[in-house]
Amino acid sequence: MNTDQRNQTIKIITAVTFLIMITVNALANILPINDMTTGQLSDSYPNLFAPAGATFAIWGLIYLLLGGYTLYQLGIFQGNTTTDRTELIYKIGILFSVSSIANTSWIFAWHYEIIPLSMLLMIVILICLILINQLTSREHFSKDEYFFIRLPFSVYFGWITVATIANATVLLVSLGWKDFILSDASWTVIVIALGLVIGLVTMLKNRDVAYGLVIVWAYSGILLKHTSPEGFGGQNPVIINTTIGCIVLLLLGVVYLLISKRKRMGY
Repeated sequence: MNTDQRNQTIKIITAVTFLIMITVNALANILPINDMTTGQLSDSYPNLFAPAGATFAIWGLIYLLLGGYTLYQLGIFQGNTTTDRTELIYKIGILFSVSSIANTSWIFAWHYEIIPLSMLLMIVILICLILINQLTSREHFSKDEYFFIRLPFSVYFGWITVATIANATVLLVSLGWKDFILSDASWTVIVIALGLVIGLVTMLKNRDVAYGLVIVWAYSGILLKHTSPEGFGGQNPVIINTTIGCIVLLLLGVVYLLISKRKRMGY
């Protein structure tokens, strides 16, 4: 197989695995798989880290952006792009295909409540996205390239960062971890703070505003869950205050990146 055939094969695999992923994710809630939606299963493992249900609407944006990338790597939307991204798209294609397979498999593990396996698959997705974002953060993209190549994986990576923590929390709940040494509220504060450190360091290291804003979105969902009457109705002020503090710090990080970018560009 020559290089052109190799590249075309990966592009096709990328498109097919993406289509399978969004189809299975849709069917998971339409059928639903194992008679429960993805959200209902999440609610069956109650914990203080889970965000409000509306927060998960970000999946629509994620799949829209990933769909744009999938079409872009097939040659659509590339226009008069002069920079050769063949090798980059090949490397991303391998990792994205693996992540799509893992995402599809995660749905079945989750819906059939094989939580340890779902955790393992989530880690596979996370590792793939870490590697993809390492590739994209080193590149200098045009506006179109940024929108179709870097942005989709920044948003996806941001959400999966929080989703991995949420999945780990569900795993602990499934194993009966409750009020171990510390109260649930105390453990949640620790987990939220850990997520802040991971998110802030990753955002600043990769100079990735989109990634940071997704973490803000996720944490806003946690805040909404704890303050709304439909959620916990303000029962855990320490979690509310911690989450607000984390959101403020993340937004300060976003502002810092935006200001530093303007300075680099001479504005």
